Amino acid sequence: MLSLSEPLRNAMIATCIRALPDEGCGLLLGTTDGDVAVVSEVVPSANVAHSAKVYEIDSRILLKTYRRADDEGIEVLGVFHSHTHSAAYPSPTDIVQAPDPQWHYVLVSLRDLATVVKSYSIIDGAVSEETVLGH
Repeated sequence: MLSLSEPLRNAMIATCIRALPDEGCGLLLGTTDGDVAVVSEVVPSANVAHSAKVYEIDSRILLKTYRRADDEGIEVLGVFHSHTHSAAYPSPTDIVQAPDPQWHYVLVSLRDLATVVKSYSIIDGAVSEETVLGH
């Protein structure tokens, strides 16, 4: 499960909207409490792929975020990115490129007027939707 406050959800959505027409992306920082990953911060990143179909986190943001997490005793819980014209479900490319089976993969669909945010676990190519709680 992923716990995400409304302000952080809105920050993710804003990051994705600002990236248009490309996919927006970033990292999720926080802590794990039992089976619940509690997001405490959204770290926006430029999509260095500059694409509306794929995303790539800036390696400098990735390194800086991991160093900060180590220094502060928190975790990089996962990644978020947008789908500009499709549903909030991992694409075949997303599944192949999922780097960490412990991560939460949050998808923001901007396809419709009402933005949809969903989170998934991706382990060995198997996709499982997970509950997103507000906090």
